[in-house]
Amino acid sequence: MTEAIELLAGSRPAHVRIVGAVSAAHFVSHYYILLLAPLLPFVRADYGVSYTEIGLALAAFNTVSATLQTPAGFLVDRLGARTLLIAGLLIGAGAFTLAGLVHSFWMLVAMFALAGVGNTIYHPADYALLSHHVPAKRIGPAFSVHTFAGMLGSAVAPGSLLLMQSQWGWRGAFIGAGILGFAVAAALTVVREHPAAQADAAPPRAKPDDAAAGWRLLLSAPIVLNLFFFVLLAMMSSGMYNYSVVALGAEFGTPVTTANVALSGHLLFSAIGVLTGGLVVTRTSRHGTVATLGLLTIALVTLLIGNINLGSLPLIAAMTVNGFFFGVIMPSRDMIVREVTPPGSFGKVFGFVTTGFNIGGIVSPLIFGALMDHGSSRLVFLLVAAFSLVAIVTVATRPRPAA
Repeated sequence: MTEAIELLAGSRPAHVRIVGAVSAAHFVSHYYILLLAPLLPFVRADYGVSYTEIGLALAAFNTVSATLQTPAGFLVDRLGARTLLIAGLLIGAGAFTLAGLVHSFWMLVAMFALAGVGNTIYHPADYALLSHHVPAKRIGPAFSVHTFAGMLGSAVAPGSLLLMQSQWGWRGAFIGAGILGFAVAAALTVVREHPAAQADAAPPRAKPDDAAAGWRLLLSAPIVLNLFFFVLLAMMSSGMYNYSVVALGAEFGTPVTTANVALSGHLLFSAIGVLTGGLVVTRTSRHGTVATLGLLTIALVTLLIGNINLGSLPLIAAMTVNGFFFGVIMPSRDMIVREVTPPGSFGKVFGFVTTGFNIGGIVSPLIFGALMDHGSSRLVFLLVAAFSLVAIVTVATRPRPAA
């Protein structure tokens, strides 16, 4: 861990400040994604609406995010990442503040749609800023810290939101979340971009291509394979995060407490694995090999979990190992995208491929939910393993960028 900090700190504090500010923004993005979940019972009771009706807010958020994230990537490359990241933070913070202040259910739905607009900015702007301002030899640890910050935002959100709700109600929690976004936006405005920080990093953003050339890049084989890779990773994560507890109970009669402890180990060690993966990518340029080995381990361990009643401690150990390798491959995932992205196109490419998170998030509940409804709990794990093996194919067969 000390080595990771040294790699990031180095002798150039300018890029460390960029990493810190961008990671704080990623923390906010994940915090906002989970905003409604812990507060849903209070919001629903206040407005007297059904679960289906309140689901419209989440549907609006995700639909807008999935639709506009790639166009947002084009804007990042054209207008600059920092300005748009600040705008995204302000839009999200303003939307949730208004949702807390105005007593109207349809205003709530509209504000979640508006927050979806803000959410489209984070991935393309974050990766563009890191790619432009972090020295090439330190970009791997920077990516890992960025991913870790997002995981931390997800972990902190439920407890902090419920604490604010207990003091000021759900509206106060929404406003408190808005203040967090405003604070990070303010911090990002004072972080200066120093040309010296770019000396051995990717060149500054190039003159933007026209839209047709941009779409030709996005629809090229290396980028489309990366999009598919992100979709598969999202579906793997959804299967383990959302369905492992119920699938273990249905298949082996695993107590809910034991299954949740195993899932907690999986999530905790995913975060540790991300930081470890950041160190790994500084020692090798064979990012595809790292991803392949990690995915193969995930497939094998998942097959073990789904086919054998391991008992409490071995199950917790297996889920923990699985989570660790989920985390390890994340920095390599980001480096694989970066190495096929031309300078000046980081925004649009990362915006496009990370849309795979939205696609996977939309499709996976339909698949895994249907498996559980039909009593095929074991297939949840078999399918996660299958997705992992297919993901290996996308990594192993991806075309190399032109020299």
